[in-house]
Amino acid sequence: MIHSLFPRSARALLRFPWLIFLSIVVLCLFSAGYTSQHLGINNNTAQLLDQDLPFQQVRLKLEQAFPQDAATIIAVLASATPEQTALAADFVQRHLQAETEVFESVYSLENDPFFRRQGFLYLDLDQLEMLSAKLADAQPFIGYLSQHYHFAGLTDILSLALENQAADSAMPLDNLLGAIDQTVVAANQGQSHFLSWQQLLTGMDSEQNRTRRLLIIKPKLDFKQLMPAGQSMAYLRRLTEDVTMLYPGVTVELTGEVALEHEEMETVNHDMLVSGLTSFVLVCISLWLGLRAWQLLLCTLLALIAGLVLTAGFAAVAIGHLNLISVAFAVLYIGLGVDFATHFCLHYQECRAQGMDADTALLHSMTSVGPSLLMCALTTSAGFFAFIPTDFKGVSELGIISGGGMFIGLGVSLTLLPAMLKILSPLPMSTRRPASLPLWLYDLPFRYARSIRIVSLLLAVSAAFSLTGIRFDSASINLRDPKSPSVIAFKQLLQSQTESPFAISALSDSLEHANQLADQFTRLPSVHQAITLSNLVPDEQEQKLEIIDNLNLIMPMQLNQFASVYEASDVRASLVKLQAALLQANTHPAAGLTVERLDTLHKHIDEFIHKADSDGEPGTAYKNLEDSILVLLPHTLLILRDGLAASPIELDNLPDSLRRHWVSDNGRFRVLVTPAQDLNAPDHLREFVSQVMETHPAVFGLPIGDVTSGQAVVDAFIQAFASALLLIVLLLLLMTRSLKATLWVMAPLLLATLLTAACNVWLNNPFNFANIIVLPLLLGMGVDSGIHIVQRLRHRPDQADRLLHSSSARGVFFSALTTLCSFTSLAFNTHQGTASMGLLLSVGIVLTISCSLLVLPALAVKRR
Repeated sequence: MIHSLFPRSARALLRFPWLIFLSIVVLCLFSAGYTSQHLGINNNTAQLLDQDLPFQQVRLKLEQAFPQDAATIIAVLASATPEQTALAADFVQRHLQAETEVFESVYSLENDPFFRRQGFLYLDLDQLEMLSAKLADAQPFIGYLSQHYHFAGLTDILSLALENQAADSAMPLDNLLGAIDQTVVAANQGQSHFLSWQQLLTGMDSEQNRTRRLLIIKPKLDFKQLMPAGQSMAYLRRLTEDVTMLYPGVTVELTGEVALEHEEMETVNHDMLVSGLTSFVLVCISLWLGLRAWQLLLCTLLALIAGLVLTAGFAAVAIGHLNLISVAFAVLYIGLGVDFATHFCLHYQECRAQGMDADTALLHSMTSVGPSLLMCALTTSAGFFAFIPTDFKGVSELGIISGGGMFIGLGVSLTLLPAMLKILSPLPMSTRRPASLPLWLYDLPFRYARSIRIVSLLLAVSAAFSLTGIRFDSASINLRDPKSPSVIAFKQLLQSQTESPFAISALSDSLEHANQLADQFTRLPSVHQAITLSNLVPDEQEQKLEIIDNLNLIMPMQLNQFASVYEASDVRASLVKLQAALLQANTHPAAGLTVERLDTLHKHIDEFIHKADSDGEPGTAYKNLEDSILVLLPHTLLILRDGLAASPIELDNLPDSLRRHWVSDNGRFRVLVTPAQDLNAPDHLREFVSQVMETHPAVFGLPIGDVTSGQAVVDAFIQAFASALLLIVLLLLLMTRSLKATLWVMAPLLLATLLTAACNVWLNNPFNFANIIVLPLLLGMGVDSGIHIVQRLRHRPDQADRLLHSSSARGVFFSALTTLCSFTSLAFNTHQGTASMGLLLSVGIVLTISCSLLVLPALAVKRR
């Protein structure tokens, strides 16, 4: 029935070519219009996997309970001093809170008024006692400055201390003079270096005086747009420029789930544009090399475009949207769909070269190639349709679209393409064959059939042993451009125990149970800490409040004075006076000072004065130095003032702004688990996830998403690939009705697949979320190539030795060449996932074409 169908269709095409051509053109126009109106974009990566998977269910519950913590941007602010970072973070937070149309919320733990007031209570008792001692020593110094709040006041008290007239009125002089010296040296070098009074007054380590702060930003996302966070990211980037101008030395990096995905889309879009143009040119060149006739090239390209438009319309009808994986249907269609047109055109060209007229050549091509193309469409679509029942929804939708696209490509190649060839047939058409290769190359599979079979077997065994090294890299961060700012910032945060974005959350119905879970998590070697609402109530409050009360008694009441701008003074005269005091103190240094410290500061101040006086605007230089030394003092002392107002903390008096991060509206309590190790290391990541999930399976976080979704993807592809192979074998047996022919097709395909997987191990190119999509493409192309070769051998057994001279072999070669040209440029993309996909495709295509044109003939044809 099938073989009789193609001649009848061919005769109809020969009679009504214009009707068929115009009908398909109208259908394409309708499809394009429908697609533009109904095919949307779903960029929500969380929906790429089946929502019924256990970890997806936990994720949904967490997002419903704490929506402000889902799909966020992390702004990482850093500078040389904690005060600069804090001021810049406050500036950013105030601006974001005002943009309610762009951002839903913004939160910073350190910027919360509650922690600003109660911060001292969260220090360890030993730390608070040390801080109290430091502040007590600095009390006379702070008191003097509160009454003489200007640069001259600072140099006056320093001069008195150097003369031992006010030894109790200054902090340890060596640290203070050293900090001032660093600022002066920076000014001499034309750089800005702000003196950190917080580090100077408290003397705490970097953990308490952190120079990095995080803002957790929840943007409003529009998943109907290609870039859902486009508006939010654009505003944040403009704000970042403002911050770097207003706060010199402060850096702002944007990272987190949303920022990573946004920059990934930007990278992919840019790379795809370049790769797409390059691939199009290369495909056209390879088609020209194979066809050598502009009419055939034009018809092939028009058929390819028509198939793409109709497949997009099918996607709009069948699915209604494209996801981040199914958007690759166009690439897959070009790689596979062009094969249909290539084989048809090459056979048509072969018939014309044999002296047939256009109509006879078309009829012969439909009759000879049509059944092979139908078999290719059936087997290839079976490979795609096998992904439909998997839990990987992104690939499942791709399977529907690409599977349907194979039949659309078949239909276009057997209707529109011959109709166009009929219309163009009166025009002169070149039938010149491309330059031939050396004869020994065409004869290679037959002359050395036995050797090829032996080598193939040895390669298969060697590759099989290599498969033990196959691994799947589930770390989504490794798919992205490693030079992207968001990736760099994210990997830096992964090194932290307290700020890692790879924290894991669990839900509990009671605080008591949440605390029990936290105790269990804390005992795990891979866990740094587990936090619940109870951890927000500090320990030893009574002793800490007593220390704070004592500080309130000795600290000056004039701390509010620092809320105003410091008074202007003669900076140059103050520096000269300080120089004199340094020179005088050189003969009898105060306790804790060295002559070297005094001489060095004197020398650097002298250099600064000479440089400033010789400058065109000396007032600006002196003002900049004054600001560098004093501008951060108010922030430190006002933080101290607020901290001295601490009061007892109980669960009942925790503010709602804080409680909502730990208790949901429906009464669910959160447990936050942070890692003890650097989660950039895959082994650490897997250990952290496995230990936490073994303790309590109902947890979720970005590391859970990476590891468990990776396993879900692997399971889905194993299931789908096994199903696809089984379906293809059954279809081949049904259509060829020959076990031998089926084995001829499948043996080289399995060898190519095995060698491709082994090469992935040898090239250290692990499978990941991006490149695993290559498998159905290689499967489809390999089956197509085998079918064309086997069909040629079965229908022309008398010309077996001429196999590689035939249009079928040339079609297989040039189809693979166009696919190779289409995808090789991907290997040079900056996006690591796309690059790994391009590399795997290039290797797989070369191996597939080699097995089809060397191994298959060596298996199917006896040596002469």
